[in-house]
Amino acid sequence: MKDKAARGALVQRQDKKSSGAALDPGARADVDKRTAARLRRGELPIEGRLDLHGLDRRAAQTAMFAFLETGHAAGRRCVLVITGRGEGREGGGVLAGLFPSWIAEAAQRGWVLAWSPARPEHGGRGACYVLLKRKRGSSD
Repeated sequence: MKDKAARGALVQRQDKKSSGAALDPGARADVDKRTAARLRRGELPIEGRLDLHGLDRRAAQTAMFAFLETGHAAGRRCVLVITGRGEGREGGGVLAGLFPSWIAEAAQRGWVLAWSPARPEHGGRGACYVLLKRKRGSSD
């Protein structure tokens, strides 16, 4: 039933005023239902990949922020961030556990609209799709 809860969060609109709040998996801000569903199902073209395997927390966070900023600046829409599953670790991977708070920080910076755990063919629980905001004119 966890998947249903994630789907429910996906179709739930966030108030524009709450954009500084945590961006929960599947939650969306200003994303239409069809795009949100395509993101969740892994149907959007993946325009960039970042693999964080082997990086410590600080290096992984820095790399992810740079990747999202560069992707946004390049006009990419959907990217894949691979955190790893943390196989053999109790409670899962460290980076996978930190990803939600990191992505919320990135959302506050104006790059991220939504994110969702990846489908098994794209890494499953060890990866996430990130929907980036469209690049607007120079006032962005």
